[in-house]
Amino acid sequence: MTHIRGISRSQTLLLPACVDDYVGPDNVVRFIEAFVESLDLATAGFDRTLAKATGRPGYNPGDLLKIYIYGYLNRVRSSRRLEAETHRNLEVIWLMRQLQPDFKTIADFRRENKTAFRQMFREFVVLCRSLDLFGRELIAVDGTRLKGVKSGQRNFTTGKLAKAMAESDERLNRYLKQLDEADKDDTTPTTRVDNLDETIAAIKERRARLDEHSAELEASGEDQISLTDPDARAMHSSSRIGVGYNVQIAVDTKHKLIAEQQVHNKVSDLGLLTETANASRENLGVDQRWSCFFDQLSAAISYSIGFMSGGSFQVWVLSIIGLCRGQQAMR
Repeated sequence: MTHIRGISRSQTLLLPACVDDYVGPDNVVRFIEAFVESLDLATAGFDRTLAKATGRPGYNPGDLLKIYIYGYLNRVRSSRRLEAETHRNLEVIWLMRQLQPDFKTIADFRRENKTAFRQMFREFVVLCRSLDLFGRELIAVDGTRLKGVKSGQRNFTTGKLAKAMAESDERLNRYLKQLDEADKDDTTPTTRVDNLDETIAAIKERRARLDEHSAELEASGEDQISLTDPDARAMHSSSRIGVGYNVQIAVDTKHKLIAEQQVHNKVSDLGLLTETANASRENLGVDQRWSCFFDQLSAAISYSIGFMSGGSFQVWVLSIIGLCRGQQAMR
């Protein structure tokens, strides 16, 4: 008796295997295909939805959107890894119809369509509403910090700039003093003086750059400036993120589906609860009359969470929720 053996890879088939046979009828890629095909990509704001009459043909933005949605569902975020999936993953091969865009094309598509991705998310929420997947009774709002792809040394605040300029001035004065002492001492090697001159020139150059950053920060009216990624901000030290972003998410409790997601560069969460809750209310189609409860809830959280114990805060929130449901029952 032998083990089960596969067929030879060099075996020629009379009828080639169909790619569609490798993707089951309930596979998620079939939903991705149907969802993207139902979108009006031009209205959503995606670039290059209409092909030009001249030049080399480009990829359909719908195909690139499909591979991105597949990557998000399967935690494949890198454009290089998505490119690799188009060569080896049967689900992606089926979804892309054997198209194999390179990683730069994939990355540029995301970079050029940031706003359109948000509109696509709203269309997905509308689809979930039509399928009755949202309970629209209770949402959970929470935030987190995501680290940006940049160094903390390339981020400056007013205090950080002032400290860096003071350190540069102190070092400059110290080296100038050493130069004065070297001029008085004829036994000092010439190379040592030359090194000091180069160091002083470097410090002056850095001091000039700091002055430029300070002028840019003042002109922008912001409290921070980031050189590598202008949108990133230095988060609070307790988050252990360094320079990054503040992400807020609202989740409907029925099937744990995301009703709203926002990315901010605000260091504090103050004021973001109202914005996230109201945006999720609009996405879910909740009646406008409940906005006052969102405002009351968020205002009380903003001003009172630091003065409430965990137990009393929970009781207070449950009482607000009960009030909302009681008002709904009366109507």
